Amino acid sequence: MNPPSGSENSQEPIRFYGRRKGKAIKAGRLSLLETLLPTLRIAVPEDARGIDPRSFFASPPDSVRLEIGFGSGEHLAAQAGENPAVGFVGSEVFLNGVASLVRYAQEKSLTNLRVFDNDVRHLLPTLREASLTRVSLLFPDPWPKSRHAKRRFVSPAMLDEVARLLVDGGELRVASDHPTYVEWTLLHAPIHPAFQWTARGPEDWHTRPADSIASRYEEKALAAGRTPVFMNFLRRARPNA
Repeated sequence: MNPPSGSENSQEPIRFYGRRKGKAIKAGRLSLLETLLPTLRIAVPEDARGIDPRSFFASPPDSVRLEIGFGSGEHLAAQAGENPAVGFVGSEVFLNGVASLVRYAQEKSLTNLRVFDNDVRHLLPTLREASLTRVSLLFPDPWPKSRHAKRRFVSPAMLDEVARLLVDGGELRVASDHPTYVEWTLLHAPIHPAFQWTARGPEDWHTRPADSIASRYEEKALAAGRTPVFMNFLRRARPNA
């Protein structure tokens, strides 16, 4: 899973680091990319602003959640299947992951799922303020070398943008099995004025949220002996105008 990096300067051009395609995609999934993906794909002009993400769905959902870098899509598909009244938007640039999610969408007949198969930073500015109830960033590429730190999605600029998009009381979920990314996240998110870290003790950050399933990346981390860390942050109430 390789979400795009954030930028400290919103005027810098968006650059994506990472793979866009892996091994050959099976014929069945290729067919779904041609037939089903177009019905799920989100396409918005980059200069658009104030879009209500509920408008992405044929029947407007009660609320909308975003998963950034959904990997193979098993977590996102499970969430969509368990919460039919909620709209789910998944962003992923890795074509093999998109093909996997589209297969899940077909198998589970998911109508409350939409896909942005591009760098999520092209989507975020187009959305209306306070239009998401949850943003999930699960096991992103840690970019562990110091010289690559600016490629990490978690940054002051991206936290500002997520804070803008979350409703008051909305949730930012970040999970990682890499100590560098955990430390980096905890250096930035808890001190951001819009977010409150919900952890009260070690069990809180070593326990996956009860309403979610283990993703393939979490299972790989556990199999390799790495310990996943789950960090949940609530969007503080906005000051009264």
